[in-house]
Amino acid sequence: MEKKKTNWSVLLGAAFLMATSAIGPGFMTQTAKFTNDLHADFAFVIFASIIMSYVAQLNVWRVIAVSKLRGQDIANKVLPGLGYFIAFLVALGGFAFNIGNVGGAGLGLNVIFGIDTKLGAIIAALLGIVIFTSKSAGNAMDKLTQVLGAGMILLIGYVCITTAPPVGEAAVRAVAPTELNNTIPAVLTLLGGTVGGYIVFSGGHRLIDAGITGEENLPQVTKSATMGIGVALIVRILLFLAILGVISSGGQLDPENIAASAFKIASGEVGYKIFGLVFTAAAITSIVGCAFTSVSFLKTLFKVVEEKANLFTIGFIVISTLAYVLIGQPQTLLVLVGALNGLILPITLAVMLIASKKKSIVGNYEHPMVLFYLGWVVTALSFYLGVTTMVTKLSTFF
Repeated sequence: MEKKKTNWSVLLGAAFLMATSAIGPGFMTQTAKFTNDLHADFAFVIFASIIMSYVAQLNVWRVIAVSKLRGQDIANKVLPGLGYFIAFLVALGGFAFNIGNVGGAGLGLNVIFGIDTKLGAIIAALLGIVIFTSKSAGNAMDKLTQVLGAGMILLIGYVCITTAPPVGEAAVRAVAPTELNNTIPAVLTLLGGTVGGYIVFSGGHRLIDAGITGEENLPQVTKSATMGIGVALIVRILLFLAILGVISSGGQLDPENIAASAFKIASGEVGYKIFGLVFTAAAITSIVGCAFTSVSFLKTLFKVVEEKANLFTIGFIVISTLAYVLIGQPQTLLVLVGALNGLILPITLAVMLIASKKKSIVGNYEHPMVLFYLGWVVTALSFYLGVTTMVTKLSTFF
């Protein structure tokens, strides 16, 4: 009985780690902007992107579980040296986006307490560092992501109720958008925001650390993957409906900070403080998830990282915070890494799909053909997104 209880704790922890890694400041800003642009049609974007995200996540987590290998090690078995390339891309992308996470935490604490954003960023980073000073960092990380994740759902849910959104219209638009062509770019963008870069590996790598691997544990792995996508979906829907409710009632949103203004219009000063709490929680959990997963990609490639994993994770957070405090948001780095990051999902998903058919990696395991073919569809679509994103970002840079 004890073992089953422990497993459920880890499954929830992996699910919330994945979900809260996705639900960062960028997730909230992205959701607010697209809701403002597409109104009720954004329901279709959420519906389509979450199906694709679920397909990607199930493929990746199942192969990781059956092979008992992390993403970089699977890639090296598919093509020697590829794991190092992917690990470099994931770590670099994670570092750049962690600068944004730290900055988001600073903004959130500024909204709550009125303190300087850089001081707020340092406080948030210290909270993240405390997690990895513990000998049972994995358990501490599980608890943090579960508590803050549940808190975000409750707070956004409260604001959602106060705005009285047109739920019926949103439900119809989820399957019948008025302007289908306008939703396609948003679908592809949300796919990257939900399972792009390091995010799709975060929970899978956590399950490896906890020893929940092997074909016999696939039902548990599937439950955890489903819960992770489910949590991300619930937060996305509640945030979408909260903002849609404000728009539908004629509220004028501030284009510079759509989410914050929506919360303020919905619930006054209390709503504005709730936004600060949610933004801070989203940022802190993303700081932790990003640092853990980025370093986990280096653990098996470099022995010193494996031996001092917590120390390297702390260092990752410290350097990200210093970059924000000393430089601010380094736009050049974010543009370049953001362009490269768009290509991580199609590369890693393609590697996992190839690995799922290699007996030298998965043994006699038979990967579901439906997942396999749908995985290639998602790979193609995410590759299209990655290329177009890279072209767009690099053209603005140069």
